[in-house]
Amino acid sequence: MTKHIVCLTFDFDAISGFISRGQTTPGWISRGEFGPRVGAPRLLKLLRKYDIASSWYVPGHTIETYPDAVRAVVDAGHEIAHHGWTHRPPASLTREEEEAELVRGNEAIRTISGEYARGYRSPSWDLSPHSVELMLKHGFVYDSSMMGDDYTPYYARQGDVVPLERPAQFGNKSALVEMPIHWSTDDSPHFEFVRTENSVRQGLQNATNVLDNWIHDFLYMQEAVEWGVLTYTCHPFIIGRGHRIMMLERLIQRVKDSGAVFQRIDETVEEFRQRCPAAG
Repeated sequence: MTKHIVCLTFDFDAISGFISRGQTTPGWISRGEFGPRVGAPRLLKLLRKYDIASSWYVPGHTIETYPDAVRAVVDAGHEIAHHGWTHRPPASLTREEEEAELVRGNEAIRTISGEYARGYRSPSWDLSPHSVELMLKHGFVYDSSMMGDDYTPYYARQGDVVPLERPAQFGNKSALVEMPIHWSTDDSPHFEFVRTENSVRQGLQNATNVLDNWIHDFLYMQEAVEWGVLTYTCHPFIIGRGHRIMMLERLIQRVKDSGAVFQRIDETVEEFRQRCPAAG
């Protein structure tokens, strides 16, 4: 059966990402505050207008700092998934620290939504050698942090060995579904201007040009696969600016007119598991 799914996803970092990078002056913090104060309400209004259910990846820090903003997402029927507690990438943590983040973040999610998260997305999309094992241990069904495909979910591997001087040895597939993402369909590299003492990320791209890329990613999916999923990743404090919200609405209209089916990630994972059961 031909079906082309679009998953709109939102990393609700608020101020947690800035704090985790040591950017705690009022200017940095105010950038993150735009998310729960302005961006998230605008997004919820837009999603309600088109009757779209989406997936939100929320750090525990955001849940405990802005509970009313997160509760509004829950009440609107969107998925609340795991995005760490402190917004630190697992690859920067010890195994014990990574597990503690999983547990603490999941308890915050259960408190605000009434249930534990079924999905996980790594801050900065960088997993550790322990991540798949820990996600399975703690009951996660899927991850959305890797880039091994564009339109087709797959089962994440465990135990890869990738030395410099010898061929890679790939581990076995696990039962964890990977819902692939990519920087090209993430709003942050295109739009977020960042200036530090050592670097500048220009960002601030023309939204119409980004829209054109994102539409053509969907149109190519229709040509490339019979059943496929395209995941867009946005951040309320970035996409919530006026011209970018207008761009997101035009994206919704265009792909919907072209036959897109909008779904939450967790619902799409279950559909994939029925189509392609895990080995064993």
